[in-house]
Amino acid sequence: MSGNVTSLFRSTAAHSPSMAALTRESDGGAGPVDFCIPCNPYFPTPAMFDEMAGRLRDIITYYPSGADTITAELCGLLQLPPQCVAMGNGSTELITWIDHLLVRESLAVPVPTFGRWTDQPMETGKRVDMFPLQEAGGFALDLARYAEFVRARGTRAVVICNPNNPDGGYLHKQALVQFMDAMADRDLVVIDESFLEFADAEAEPSVVQEAMLRPNVVVLRSLGKNFGLHGIRFGYLVANPALAGRVRAMLPKWNLNSFAEHVVFMLRDHGPEYARSLHQVRRDRLEMASQLSALPGLTVYPSQGNFLFVRLPVGAEGTVVRDRMLTEHRVLVRECGNKIGSSSRFLRLVVRPQVDVRRLVSGLEQVLYGSRRGAAVPEPATGTSYSSGTAAVDRLVSETNGAGMRALAVQPAGPPGLAAAPAAGTGMPLPAAVPVAPAAATVGPMPVPAPQQVPAPAPVPQPAPYPGPVPAPHPAPVHQPAPAPVPQPAPGPYPAPAPAPAAPAPYSVPAGPTPLGVPARGGLTAAQVRGTDGLESVPAAGRPASQGRPDPAGMGRTG
Repeated sequence: MSGNVTSLFRSTAAHSPSMAALTRESDGGAGPVDFCIPCNPYFPTPAMFDEMAGRLRDIITYYPSGADTITAELCGLLQLPPQCVAMGNGSTELITWIDHLLVRESLAVPVPTFGRWTDQPMETGKRVDMFPLQEAGGFALDLARYAEFVRARGTRAVVICNPNNPDGGYLHKQALVQFMDAMADRDLVVIDESFLEFADAEAEPSVVQEAMLRPNVVVLRSLGKNFGLHGIRFGYLVANPALAGRVRAMLPKWNLNSFAEHVVFMLRDHGPEYARSLHQVRRDRLEMASQLSALPGLTVYPSQGNFLFVRLPVGAEGTVVRDRMLTEHRVLVRECGNKIGSSSRFLRLVVRPQVDVRRLVSGLEQVLYGSRRGAAVPEPATGTSYSSGTAAVDRLVSETNGAGMRALAVQPAGPPGLAAAPAAGTGMPLPAAVPVAPAAATVGPMPVPAPQQVPAPAPVPQPAPYPGPVPAPHPAPVHQPAPAPVPQPAPGPYPAPAPAPAAPAPYSVPAGPTPLGVPARGGLTAAQVRGTDGLESVPAAGRPASQGRPDPAGMGRTG
């Protein structure tokens, strides 16, 4: 496998290779220990797998029932009205139809996040306004700032993943409801709850009930992740009957397969086992975070998903760590350099049983430290930790700061404690009409507050830590000299888009609806993001291309 590892990952620009591809390339015909694909390792139970195996011939021989029949059974378990639900062949199919049917010309997305929320709309010529989550803030999403950003950009559709992928960041239900109300004038608000079943921060975390009462809100939920059955491909959305009906009307009658039908009809008898599996994943998450935190220089971010987001020690490069873990230890990890808004300093590690975690930790110790400290390949000495290994993604983030348009600099946030005005009748904090905060110095690719606002040195703020050993302190990054601050237009911390520098336009935007494949109002197509014209890659300027469920156990619950 060692000779083919790099090519396997390079051939999947936005995701990792499939387990089938990795298994085909392995010498012994068995796949690696999987810390990459976020799947419930405790469900279905062995007895459920035996039952499915015993009926395999019938399952794969005959047509499934129509989607309406399968959806009605699922809604009976969830206590949801079927007219408010649409089931898809995986959440990705539903994301595709949401984009085609409900997103007009622009979509706001915090980054990093699940790649289809950025890639899918760009593939259909939409403008994607990317709101960068700050590493210094533990990748937490500030809903008030996000609302400012959406209004300043005039974005018509908004996405939030809760918990977010890859960092596992969580937003409380009441805050999300307030945000939904503040966005009542937008075309669409999508709350992606694909990993919410693994969260334990609240007893009733879902906003599905609230979504059904609002004209512009869609909640997306996964089944494959929660049930440990990614290969079956099933998921569902919840919305008011009009929105759900628009999506349901476009879906093929047999878009759900016989395996999906069989599993859905099994759930009524296996609710307790499912509930126990979620409880075990949550316990394993705490223990796994504690063990990883004991590795010198490794930072573990708190998560409410079934995965952990970790930052590698200074001097370690993610693609090298990924490849060595696979070839030397047969452990598959998710290196996040090809996620917009992330870098190769970060890995996403799926929560697994302790026997597997011990193998992961042992492998990381050998790869990261080996015969000498910092044995992994050092980072480039550029003063920035961003190096995705994909030149086009590097270029996108460096030129747009994750904002979705070129030549737009995101202005630093105002001083700590700056109050935001609530939106009338919603209780959601929104930007107040206040003077512009003092100019802030910028270091590296992301803006940081000026020295008079934040005393130096300041500790990196982290959300509530996991119990267990605290990561050993690691040296502060050495930054390049700060350039002179660039004057920003006033008022407000998020200026309106500035006109792009005068240059020949690569295309013309006709009046009326944007043609398929043409970026709307300065957006980027997927080919541009990936640095290609559809035929060949385009290296970054000045840099070589090489661098660059339901819960059957809780049927009485309303969330």
